[in-house]
Amino acid sequence: MTQAEQPESGIIVTLPLVPVKRTVLFPETMVPFTIGRGHSIAAVEAAMNSEEKSLLMAAQRDSEKEDPAFNDLFQIGTKAVIKQMGRTPEGHLQILVQGIERMVLLKPESTDPFFMVRARQLPQPSESGTEIEALHRALQDLLNQLPELLGTQGVTDMVAVLRAEKSPLSVAYRLISLLNLSMDRLQALLEQSDPVEVLRQVYAALSHELQILKLRHEIASQAQAEIGKSQREYFLRQQLKEIQQELGELETVSEDSEVGELKTRIADAELPELVKVEAMRELKRLAKLPAASADHQVIRSYLELVLELPWNISTEDNLDLGNARSVLDKDHYGIQDVKERILEHLAVLKLNPSAKAPILCLVGPPGVGKTSLGQSIARALGRSFERLSLGGLHDEAELRGHRRTYVGAMPGRLIQALRRAKANNPVLMLDEVDKVGKDFRGDPASALLEVLDPEQNHTFRDNYLDLPFDLSKVMFITTANSMDPISNPLLDRMEIIRLHGYSHQEKLEIANRYLWPRRLKEAGLTDRPITLANDVIPHIIKRYTREAGVRQLEQMLGRLTRKMALHLADTPTDQPVGSLSIRQEELGEWLGIERFMPEEARKTLPVGVATGLAWTESGGDVLYVESSLLPGGSDLTITGHIGEVMQESAQAARSYLWSRAKSLGIEPPVFKDNGMHIHVPEGAIPKDGPSAGVTMATALGSLLLGIPVRKDTAMTGECSLSGLVLPVGGIKEKLLAAHRIGIRRIILPRANQKDLKDVPETVRSDLEVILVESIEEVLKQVLARTPEFPPVEKGNVASQSNPGSPFPLPLN
Repeated sequence: MTQAEQPESGIIVTLPLVPVKRTVLFPETMVPFTIGRGHSIAAVEAAMNSEEKSLLMAAQRDSEKEDPAFNDLFQIGTKAVIKQMGRTPEGHLQILVQGIERMVLLKPESTDPFFMVRARQLPQPSESGTEIEALHRALQDLLNQLPELLGTQGVTDMVAVLRAEKSPLSVAYRLISLLNLSMDRLQALLEQSDPVEVLRQVYAALSHELQILKLRHEIASQAQAEIGKSQREYFLRQQLKEIQQELGELETVSEDSEVGELKTRIADAELPELVKVEAMRELKRLAKLPAASADHQVIRSYLELVLELPWNISTEDNLDLGNARSVLDKDHYGIQDVKERILEHLAVLKLNPSAKAPILCLVGPPGVGKTSLGQSIARALGRSFERLSLGGLHDEAELRGHRRTYVGAMPGRLIQALRRAKANNPVLMLDEVDKVGKDFRGDPASALLEVLDPEQNHTFRDNYLDLPFDLSKVMFITTANSMDPISNPLLDRMEIIRLHGYSHQEKLEIANRYLWPRRLKEAGLTDRPITLANDVIPHIIKRYTREAGVRQLEQMLGRLTRKMALHLADTPTDQPVGSLSIRQEELGEWLGIERFMPEEARKTLPVGVATGLAWTESGGDVLYVESSLLPGGSDLTITGHIGEVMQESAQAARSYLWSRAKSLGIEPPVFKDNGMHIHVPEGAIPKDGPSAGVTMATALGSLLLGIPVRKDTAMTGECSLSGLVLPVGGIKEKLLAAHRIGIRRIILPRANQKDLKDVPETVRSDLEVILVESIEEVLKQVLARTPEFPPVEKGNVASQSNPGSPFPLPLN
């Protein structure tokens, strides 16, 4: 197979050729190859059939070509001898070849089934000379550094072999396999005929590699020193887990992923520095605890809470005043004071984004829209909304949370609400703040003092969390039916906004705009042909509800829509469904018997009866105070489930009339010879408050003077012992109640004149309001005929003033 001849330029041979990719075979080196291409396998098999088992190996210029031509190979290659050969299950050949000498490829003798190439031997360069010897020694010095840097037995053995090698070129060729050189540089070194240049390039490349190895060694040493402690702890923990596993104290599920996941989440979360330090401390404790430990789940739950709280996450406020006004007007009718206050806050935020959120307290009877107003405020601001009901809350830990030392400890409701809101500036409604309890478990109202104080709540600490959380961005809205049960310190921290009861016309507007369409939608009747007569809803308001708000009204409308839905559902499918019309006369069939008789003022008032106005949590009400003389008695009897304040008002009214008896035209002996009985009907209903003082004085005055009170007049006001009429609250609700039953003449304390602006104009224009300052003015205005009070005797101060008072009462 092999042919050779001896021309003057070198021996020429014809041998099988194997093209190789991405590598170069050098003389004096032994390299393994995997042969997979068909023509290359045929060339190897042909070489194995020859006596010398020789072949040529040349690198491809383009390693991507699977079937290279002769011109696609570098001109300089290497003659090699196959030392070993084996076959793989896939049919590939694995050969171990040793490079012999460099060859110049002249031309192919044949190309099928493999390359048979004619090649010429390149002359062996001279390896003598001072420069070559110097470079050889320099390479030997570099070789001495390799075992220290790489530290493997294989490298040590290879260095020993290379140090024993006498040929400098052989040392250089073998070192090339250790160097990270490009294909072009490898081919250039093979083609280089000057041994000095080969040694220089190999020395430079080896020096570069050694510098990189030294730098990597320094970096690894520094990193090892930094992570040495953590690795030691890791190995110790692994050993501890193995011991616990053997003892049966460790669950089979690995905790590494759990701790690693929490660590990653803590690192990625934007936590305040203090919070991050505490979280990492708890994480280290968690990593040392077995999963069966009682504290494991406690710490895990704690870390989950810390990671889920919105420490630095805020929703962007919608500061468009027009949009906010539109949302509030769309959701609620009237209540301009509240809407104006929200728009004021938006305007402040627009000018000063860092302004503190207000703390509002909406006070009003049930059903006036306090809770739904909070939702509308959140929608207008573009914030998330959360609601907490404080009604019946007794345990302070419900707000502040339980300490983690207790079994089953949980964070307080405030922190849980913020967790759900996923923002640190939600609208948070604290409902029924006036119904918070107090017992041996603590005083939740006192805990609210910190929460609702803008100067303190920026560092609120929940007992469970035990980390400061900033509540200053939260917009708190509290609701209450009455301010009386709320402590003064808590009231002082809130801005009170009163929501009064609705007039008949306002209820009608709310029902037509909001309640009726909503109930139709909930009942699935939006697309049904349903018609309500104009007098249906007004009749429902008068005969089926009696309230300040509209909750009962909505319930009645809901009942009506359900009845209509049942009627339509019962209609056979084969019958056409016509329009459904509801008339006022048919309401009894739909809603049942009327619940309330029409409220009307009494047609006549006998002597000793007066009409008063009262405020209740469900709105205003009209009450009648009745009085009678008890011949032979001496005491004052008060009945009708009356509270202490009203009893004192009755006593003050009696004492005032007794002290002014002569000036009022009353015979003084009547007080000594007769007892008096005051009764307020509807005795099953508790009543209290100072508002009935004027009414009681009027009823007694009418009784003693024998003059009836005008039936078209109602009154309210506190009566002092000296006969002054003092201001009271709930004016709007009281006037609405009077207007509802047809009373058009009202007696009010003059100091309450400012409260008339809260009364709707449609009601106010229909009433005659008389402002008074003294009981004598009241008697002159309300008695059916004007009493003729006798002139005051000069110097008789005692008869015209409260006994012991140096100031006479003013007379009109």
